[in-house]
Amino acid sequence: MPDNTEQSSKGGRPVIVTGGAGFVGSNLIAGLLKRKPNRKVIAVDNFRSGSFANIVEACEREGVGAFTGEVITADAGNLDWESIVEQATPGAIYHLAAITDTTVMDEAEMIRVNAEEFRELLHVCADSRVPLVYASSAATYGTPPQARDRVPFPEPAAGKPNNVYGFSKWLMENMHRDLIAEYTKHEGRAPNIVGLRYFNVFGPGESRKGKMASMAYQLAMQMLAGKRPRLFADGSQARDQVSASDVVDCTINAARDGVTPGVYNLGSGQTTSFADIAAAVRAGLGLAESELPTDYFEMPADIRAFYQDYTCADMSATRKAIGWEPKHDPRTAIRQYAAYLLQHHAHA
Repeated sequence: MPDNTEQSSKGGRPVIVTGGAGFVGSNLIAGLLKRKPNRKVIAVDNFRSGSFANIVEACEREGVGAFTGEVITADAGNLDWESIVEQATPGAIYHLAAITDTTVMDEAEMIRVNAEEFRELLHVCADSRVPLVYASSAATYGTPPQARDRVPFPEPAAGKPNNVYGFSKWLMENMHRDLIAEYTKHEGRAPNIVGLRYFNVFGPGESRKGKMASMAYQLAMQMLAGKRPRLFADGSQARDQVSASDVVDCTINAARDGVTPGVYNLGSGQTTSFADIAAAVRAGLGLAESELPTDYFEMPADIRAFYQDYTCADMSATRKAIGWEPKHDPRTAIRQYAAYLLQHHAHA
């Protein structure tokens, strides 16, 4: 299957990453450069939560040398995308920019930034036939019946999110579905646009995410500080943990020629309980099971109201549409990540 971005980059066409200074965005930039060192990357970010240091460090981790691309300091929704696409003629656009703090309660702001500011980019890419891959979220599922039954979530189970973050991502998907229907009806084709529902992403480069950093990172930092890891009782809550490496790989693959447009899950296809995350982190840090035992505490009522006790991505549609499947076992990857944090915790 040919890679559209590979072909276009040989002709000097750049790729654009919105949210490029964030955790996943910076890893994506480094991943793109690792696959094609001479490609030009344009990062778009407002730097409210991202940092230039994420890009610098991600490029260093991947051994791709100094970042030599461009940075546009703006909200993705404040850009003239028609002019940018016309001038840059990008081989692909990866849209990761968003308010990602799921505890934000300003509903109007969340919807405006995440959903409304997506509309122009979506339509410009469709009209210009530029491949677009955007980040949706497992938060679009809320608590479907599959969570009660503890079975993987198929894509049609989404649509009843528990918080406004998930709702804003659902609205993005609605725009995308409407666009597919419109183009299929009038032009006989679906635009080359893919939405990926990221599940719980972990890996190097998330230190600046603060309270939104992965459970693996937070538990590792607690233990590295000599503290007992803290978990909601009784640690049996289970989420689909997916490595940043897999997320980057799938996101890049989703822009390739031959991918079926649509919205798909991006997870490991497995669940890892919080207790198992703590055990994997402890192993990666070289601690015995008896060292720094887990401190369990009751979940506050305000968190319980929108908490997902169980998530698991059904990856069958992703395999079929994108031709991709996860390469990393979550527990092994978490253990390796904890070992990385142990080695680099002063700069984690």
